[in-house]
Amino acid sequence: MRRLAQRYPDAKIPLRHSSPFQLLVATILSAQSTDAQVNAVTRTLFERYRTPADFAGARLADLERAIHSTGYFRAKARAIQGSARTLLDRFAGEVPHTMEELLQLPGVGRKTANVVLSRFGVPGIVVDTHVRRLSRRMALTAHDDPEKIEQDVMALIPRKDWSLFSLRLIYFGREVCTARRPQCPTCPLRDLCPSARYGGAPPWMVPRHGRTGAGSIPRAGTRGEASARRGR
Repeated sequence: MRRLAQRYPDAKIPLRHSSPFQLLVATILSAQSTDAQVNAVTRTLFERYRTPADFAGARLADLERAIHSTGYFRAKARAIQGSARTLLDRFAGEVPHTMEELLQLPGVGRKTANVVLSRFGVPGIVVDTHVRRLSRRMALTAHDDPEKIEQDVMALIPRKDWSLFSLRLIYFGREVCTARRPQCPTCPLRDLCPSARYGGAPPWMVPRHGRTGAGSIPRAGTRGEASARRGR
């Protein structure tokens, strides 16, 4: 934890946003996409649609076109519009401050909720694809399920550091401990990581089949995924 803090002393959420609602939308868009692509889309998206009311009243086809390049645009457009309408109907148009309330929004799981809660200063372990992979490689968990990983990592890291630790793992997973070619021989954590001797592919990490990853919008083989692929 200390080494990651030294490497990323000021880790910040890489998604462009200026409000909790914009962060909610951007995080939904980030599923199965890159932060760079999401930021490119939200630059114009947030100029056209500024409030939950704007998204709730948008033509779904227009919203789909606006976010098309992030992938799975139909499922994401429905989730964003559904979340906006739920905010207006149940929360007076404001993004709620609790996990229980955020999970009432369409398309919002624990990963997205924890990202949004961090904007309010509420610590949380964000289990995205990088945190999921690194937690297993570093033997911080014996599980593959995101919720179980979240609980395991929470038990190991001081509560005040949960959000920053997640961000640091995400940055490290992108730069060093990548999915296909982890830089184990030169990794600054190689003396601490039990996966280093296996080149990042330890025997306890069984390959997953037919799964899209932590916090994803679509599910493999669903009609929504097939539609999204046809629409690309």
